[in-house]
Amino acid sequence: MASTAGRPSRVAKLPPRERILDAAEELFQSEGIRRVGVQAIAEKAETTKMAIYRHFETKDALVAEWLRILAADYQAAFDRVEAEHPGRPREQILGLARFIADGLPAISYRGCPFINSLAELPDRAHPARQVIEKHKARQTGRLLGMCAEAGLPDPEQTTAEITFVLEGAQVSTQNGSIDQAGDRLMRIVEGILDRHHSPVGAPRATTG
Repeated sequence: MASTAGRPSRVAKLPPRERILDAAEELFQSEGIRRVGVQAIAEKAETTKMAIYRHFETKDALVAEWLRILAADYQAAFDRVEAEHPGRPREQILGLARFIADGLPAISYRGCPFINSLAELPDRAHPARQVIEKHKARQTGRLLGMCAEAGLPDPEQTTAEITFVLEGAQVSTQNGSIDQAGDRLMRIVEGILDRHHSPVGAPRATTG
């Protein structure tokens, strides 16, 4: 939903539902979910509360739809690296890491919307939190598939390590504790893949 066009001219061209989502995204990102009311969203979208409720039954439903759209963007990144590197799972994994690394500058001042939203939604039954948890599970599953296809001897452990690095890089960028986070992220993921790589046909170490 983000665009480089000026917001007033861009929003004026959007259909009502998309205009509401655009306004909600800007407010949720800048002020947080809990602090933003439906009236504020209506004013930002240049519409009415009644119009919002015609498209979204509740504010929770609006939050869930916003996060669902964000999750789809991340899933599209998986589709993209798979299409760009068919049959090359290592390059696919590095492509995902690059996708996260390239997005770190934006996170440095706005934060990761999923991490921020989880902090505001402690109730695991909340529809928006369920969207996040399903998205993260799907993301982990797809990464696990890539690690398995790469022939790594312990794909679950490799998936866990890469996931920790990707998530940690976003938090560290948000709190400003690590510089050059994108470059460091790429080097760490490459190191994880190299460390876990087991050439086809190579003997496995044994003990005893």
